[in-house]
Amino acid sequence: MVGLKPSDVPPTPGVKFLSAGTAACIADLFTFPLDTAKVRLQIQGEKATVEAAKNIRYSGVFGTISTMVKTEGPRSLYNGLVAGLQRQMAFASIRIGLYDSVKQFYSNGKESAGVGIRILAGCTTGAMAVSVAQPTDVVKVRFQAQLTLKGTLPNITRNAIVNATELVTYDIIKETILKYKLLTDNLPCHFFSAFGAGFCTTVVASPVDVVKTRYMNSPLGQYKSAINCAWTMFTKEGPTAFYKGFVPSFLRMGSWNVVMFVSFEQLKRAMMMSKQSLEGTA
Repeated sequence: MVGLKPSDVPPTPGVKFLSAGTAACIADLFTFPLDTAKVRLQIQGEKATVEAAKNIRYSGVFGTISTMVKTEGPRSLYNGLVAGLQRQMAFASIRIGLYDSVKQFYSNGKESAGVGIRILAGCTTGAMAVSVAQPTDVVKVRFQAQLTLKGTLPNITRNAIVNATELVTYDIIKETILKYKLLTDNLPCHFFSAFGAGFCTTVVASPVDVVKTRYMNSPLGQYKSAINCAWTMFTKEGPTAFYKGFVPSFLRMGSWNVVMFVSFEQLKRAMMMSKQSLEGTA
């Protein structure tokens, strides 16, 4: 092991697990106000929300942030941060940290896995993670929306889709960049891969994300199910309702992916260097 570069030694599952949770917390610290603004824009129009907000209207991501600061104070942008960080340590550690291990399991240890195997691995770790982290996710959105919440199944569905899209697109973009030697395995490569993954994830996940937020935020009895919530949105507000808050979603998802994946890659390398150093002195 002595004399090897960190890139020569594959990170252990434990290193990936810890790196993923820590990187996700770093990303949340930077992007949490955008996430809060996204939630407020997505639930705008709900009867209970309008009454609770006393006719306050949000317009655009930065307008929403400005209105929240004026009417509720700067701290409102970080409502639910503690729950959000707890969620990431439980959630991201599993969905991102175990992705490579599950992918290898499904591909019987092959180095190169097909897109289908990658999507299956992403869905698996996403569903596993949200099953563990659901309580903290409910608390986080409760603080952000300040209304009653529910909806484990739509949350699992949403996060399975998000996780599969996010990890698979990052995986494929990074692999393509390295394959054609457009960049080396360094920060610019991680940046472009993460940005592309953020855009693709926002496009695919926005409809499910909006339904999840609406359903979790609705009073008991307003919707019979998540599907009923989606159908009601479609008939009353039209298809554009599913992309409410798209700009803040993309700003948040894009920036979150960039910070998280760049931090994740750097933390993995730092941990492997520390591990090699300790083994070399042992």
